[in-house]
Amino acid sequence: MEPIKVIAVENLPLIQKGDNIGKLIAEAAKNQNTPIQEKDVVVVTHVVVSKAEGNVINLDHVTPSERAKEIAQKTNKDPALVEVILQEAKDIVRIGQNSIITENINGVICANAGVDRSNVSGDRNVVPLPKNPNASAQNIRQEIRRLTGADVAVIVSDTHGRPLRMGEINVAVGVAGIKPIRDRRGEKDLFGYILRIKQTAIADELASAAELVIGQAAEGIPAAIIRGYNYQTAENTSATDLTRPKEKDLFR
Repeated sequence: MEPIKVIAVENLPLIQKGDNIGKLIAEAAKNQNTPIQEKDVVVVTHVVVSKAEGNVINLDHVTPSERAKEIAQKTNKDPALVEVILQEAKDIVRIGQNSIITENINGVICANAGVDRSNVSGDRNVVPLPKNPNASAQNIRQEIRRLTGADVAVIVSDTHGRPLRMGEINVAVGVAGIKPIRDRRGEKDLFGYILRIKQTAIADELASAAELVIGQAAEGIPAAIIRGYNYQTAENTSATDLTRPKEKDLFR
C-alpha cells in the first residue's frame, strides 16, 4: 500500500482580493519541489478563499438590528458581529452563553455561521464562509488542472467544534472532484460480517489530516496537499452531503 503523505504548501503570500488561489498553490508546490500530481487532494482554508473572493466585512460598516442587539446581550458578543452572523444564517439551531449555533445559507451547521475573526488583518474585519464553497473548490480545481494537467480533488475547510467531544477539528465545507462520503454498507468486515451502517466522512477526515500541517496560527500555510489516498472521484458533489438531515438529527 502506498503511504499517505500530508504536505504543507509553504511560502504562499498573504491573500488579497482577486488573487488566483489555484495558481498560487500550484506555483508554491512546484517551487518547494512537491509539484501537484494526479489524484492529489488539495485542502485550502476557507479564510483565504473568502479573502480572494473579496468576502471580508468591516464591522464598523454594519448596523445591528434589534434582534442582533438582543442576542448580543445574551451571548456577550459584539452586536455588529451578531448581525453578520444572522445575515449568513438561515436558521438558528441553538444559542448558548457565549455561542450561536446556526445553519448557514449553504446548509453548513456550525458556530457563528462560520464567520471567522482569526487570521484576518484589521481588528474590525471578519470573514464569512465563501458564498458558494463547492463552486470555490471547483474553480480552484479547474485552475490547477489547467496549469498542471493533473486532475485533483479540492476541499475547502473550516475548523468546527463538536457537540459530544472537546476540541475542534477541520471539516470540509466545500468539495470538488471527490465523493465526500464513502458508503461501505454491503461490504464485509474482517470476519465476513456485512456492514449495514458504515458511512465514512472521507472529506472531513482529509480536512482534519491537512490541519496537522496547516495549523490555526499560521496563515503562511493555509493549504496542504494529501498524496497517496485512493479516494472516489465524482463530479457535481457537495459538502452538504455531510450534514445530517434535520429529521435524523437528535440534537436539534
